[in-house]
Amino acid sequence: MGIVKAPGLRVLAVDDEPLQLDELAYLLRGDAGVAEVVTAGDTTEALRCLRDRGVDVVFLDIRMPGLDGMELARVLGRFASPPVVVFVTAHDDRAVDAFDLGAADYLLKPVRADRLAEAVRRAARARAVTAGTRPSPEPVLDDVIPVELAGTTRMLPRSSVRWVEAHGDYARLHTADGNHLVRVPLSLLAERWADAGFVRIHRSYLVALRVIGELRLGSSGYVVVVDGQELPVSRRHTRELKDRLVRAAKTGWR
Repeated sequence: MGIVKAPGLRVLAVDDEPLQLDELAYLLRGDAGVAEVVTAGDTTEALRCLRDRGVDVVFLDIRMPGLDGMELARVLGRFASPPVVVFVTAHDDRAVDAFDLGAADYLLKPVRADRLAEAVRRAARARAVTAGTRPSPEPVLDDVIPVELAGTTRMLPRSSVRWVEAHGDYARLHTADGNHLVRVPLSLLAERWADAGFVRIHRSYLVALRVIGELRLGSSGYVVVVDGQELPVSRRHTRELKDRLVRAAKTGWR
């Protein structure tokens, strides 16, 4: 079932493949941030474990017989105090669904120890936020979004995104190092990231306030300058942008 160590996360690991479940549990028990590990071979057993004991984080496979991992995550989301969810899967085609469900991380099998340690840290920060306590050592939870890099799914920190460009039902995230096309509509990101200092300047653009170098009136209307590039500001968003810039200057660009 599990072992108790120093204070840390109480973890439930769920996978219908016994060898992979044993390997995941072994790695989790070796992490200093984990206090207890309980395992379940399917979602029914997982729900029984959750009924009988408190759990902080669920490391959850996706493709399982019966109720799959995504469906279980939706059930967990209706709990009065839902555990943090980290998906662990051999498939990279559900990363956007995981993001929509608010997963703290998305790990691809075979799981590396260093990548699992990073997921444990993210889960601890997410749990601290949902529990209303101050996370340590990093007090601010940085939202992440799954992106594809050379055939591998990585979780890109929101703080690295400078501006976002709409591409139909997709969005292109621009960072200092390049750009990434993700299957998330711009409208969803605008809603989720509004409190993190991002502002809609146009139906096709979302910009981090902190990177706006200049707002000026051009021949075709207002534009903002980000990293030397001009981005258009639509008339309907001009007043809101000006107000947000003024407020941001007073409150530390949030």
